[in-house]
Amino acid sequence: MKVLVFGSSGQLGWELRRTRPDPITLATCDSPKVDFLSTDSISRCISSTRPDCIINAAAYTAVEKAEQEEDLAYRINHDAVFEIAEICRQNKISLVHISTDYIFSGQNHKPYQPDDIPGPESVYGKSKLKGEQAVREIMGDQALIIRTAWLYSSHGNNFVKTMLRFMKEKQSLNVIDEQIGTPTWGFGLALAIWTALEKSIKGTFHWADAGVASWYDFATAIQEEGLKAGLLDKSIPILPVPSHRFPTQAKRPIYSVLDKTSFWQALKIKPVHWRVQLRSMLKEVLQ
Repeated sequence: MKVLVFGSSGQLGWELRRTRPDPITLATCDSPKVDFLSTDSISRCISSTRPDCIINAAAYTAVEKAEQEEDLAYRINHDAVFEIAEICRQNKISLVHISTDYIFSGQNHKPYQPDDIPGPESVYGKSKLKGEQAVREIMGDQALIIRTAWLYSSHGNNFVKTMLRFMKEKQSLNVIDEQIGTPTWGFGLALAIWTALEKSIKGTFHWADAGVASWYDFATAIQEEGLKAGLLDKSIPILPVPSHRFPTQAKRPIYSVLDKTSFWQALKIKPVHWRVQLRSMLKEVLQ
């Protein structure tokens, strides 16, 4: 199988490249090879690589900037996705599309099921939901949509690496304790995607690691595990604070825990707790 990955330079794209199964031939299209603002550029990229499957891990993910760059966010997260899905339908190419917990309002206060009613409250979330809807409209049940959350990796910029840097530079940290979700190591998500392709799984599913945490819990665990791994040489106070201490234009879900049960069952895998995955990722940072 030949698989084309959009967004191969990002965290998930990097994890997909390094976990590629031997039977898979991997092609990539990222800037400057492809311009997501150009329909012709997207079409040329796909026609030149002639893939059997496309994994769309590309997105406009600047949650705060999206409030000012609404047209750009919709162009990348909806219009480009619509065009990719249409080309896939016309050429019988399978599609895996990566989406987000931000398509939910965060008011559920119990883990979101894949078929729960969405209610995004930010431009980013609304644009990602429109992308999902385009995929379903065009491809029906012949595509795989995976929503994920709180993604991190040893590659690229993310919460884990930012916290490690702050813990070396600062005397104390204030971290929000009232936004609840689940951290997701990109390595595990990449393996799940490859397994889903092998099993020809289609539909809408959720993926994150097992367990639940606030950003405060996550930061505390990063410090504890960072000290054990030798990445940090001192402990600093981490103080839990409410979200209004960090005002933002984009409204973020207060509770965005995703129910992953149906995907775990379809993949026939045993879930791994987020703290175990964090420990594994930190070993990579140490190397």
